[in-house]
Amino acid sequence: QVQLVESGGGLVQPGGSLRLSCAASHGSIRSINAMGWYRQAPGKQRELVADITSGGSTNYADSVKGRFTISRDNAKNTVYLEMDSLKPEDTAVYYCNADLWTWIGRYLEVWGQGTLVTVSS
Repeated sequence: QVQLVESGGGLVQPGGSLRLSCAASHGSIRSINAMGWYRQAPGKQRELVADITSGGSTNYADSVKGRFTISRDNAKNTVYLEMDSLKPEDTAVYYCNADLWTWIGRYLEVWGQGTLVTVSS
């Protein structure tokens, strides 16, 4: 089945930067519509951080505007999240998401396993 593999999480100091990557598996994917990043902090609901359409249109949560940048490489079926000027309140498990079509005609919403981002001194 289609899988999203995330990487790039870790511990970073406030004001620092991290770049998250999420790659969808090859072979079974016909096309990917939207891709995005969500996050969930302890005791809170999962929230949208940013998403990007196949045409490159982006959307950001107000809390990350000006600090985070989402991008995608369609040839690699990969979405990135560049996180700059990180704050302690950015600490959360980050999940990538993709809406896609498979070669057998299925439309799927797929989630990554999550990667922990901890912003702390």
